Amino acid sequence: MHSSRPPLFSAGNLRSIELHSEDIPELQSFFDANPEYFLAVEGRPAGPTEAYLEFIDEPPDGWSFTKKWLLGFVDETGSLVGTAEVVSDLLAQQVWHIGLFIVATPRHGKGDAQALYQALEDWVVRNGARWLRLGVVEGNERAERFWQKMGYVEVSRCNGVEMGDLVNTVRRMVKPLTGGALAEYLALAPRDRPES
Repeated sequence: MHSSRPPLFSAGNLRSIELHSEDIPELQSFFDANPEYFLAVEGRPAGPTEAYLEFIDEPPDGWSFTKKWLLGFVDETGSLVGTAEVVSDLLAQQVWHIGLFIVATPRHGKGDAQALYQALEDWVVRNGARWLRLGVVEGNERAERFWQKMGYVEVSRCNGVEMGDLVNTVRRMVKPLTGGALAEYLALAPRDRPES
């Protein structure tokens, strides 16, 4: 199924493809087999419609964006080993957002997440991104360490965010991709300022 799709980018023997609606069952199976992210941020495994919701969810009303990408990371056999949601030009031109980034649990600690992230970062830069932003749930220590290691810095926090069975504090984090100061980013995306 995936072999006919051109890769958006590659990282070693892994490649990234754009997922389509016919991939919902496979994505749901991936979520079911890799519940750690959902347990950490929602306090429960993925629900039975989680993959479907990933396809239909869009940024909140009033948030400008160009495109939402749902990416699949596949190995040499075509098996799904990870996924990411990326939104281009969110809130401002050249500001891209990572809404989800999950690599299969058996691949943790092997460098796959770092390699896939770096390939994703290179891809968004080639497509015009100057900034990447994301939200990390405070207390999800694996994710907090990973994103800090990848060069992200916290710009603000959002308290009281309901996610599944939990109410979380979300750390808004940003990485400049082509130089530039955080003040420049916060001028582009004022909703990420600490006072907002």
